[in-house]
Amino acid sequence: MNIQIFGTNKCFETKKAMRYFKERGIKYQFIDMKEKGMSKGEYASIKQAVGGLENLLDENCKDKDMLALIKYISDEDKDEKILENQKVLKTPVVRNGKQATVGYQPEIWKAWK
Repeated sequence: MNIQIFGTNKCFETKKAMRYFKERGIKYQFIDMKEKGMSKGEYASIKQAVGGLENLLDENCKDKDMLALIKYISDEDKDEKILENQKVLKTPVVRNGKQATVGYQPEIWKAWK
């Protein structure tokens, strides 16, 4: 397995995800979205794996104005705006190659090989 966890150090769900993999002796790479964030390619791959943009957006994010803007701008501009403002994404985003989940989802991670 090649696990990547995208999240922030303050996010409780991200900490739970890191603990889940650590307790099982599964190595992972943590990417702090406050410092680095996702590349365009990573974002596209994850968006496809989780079934689209709607599943990635965090309805409870602090930046409600940005979230509203993203929902109402044209589809071709949405990805660009999200990559500039990744704090509107739900965390953690856990990626294993072409597979990905959003949020804390140990029932799905158990099935990953």
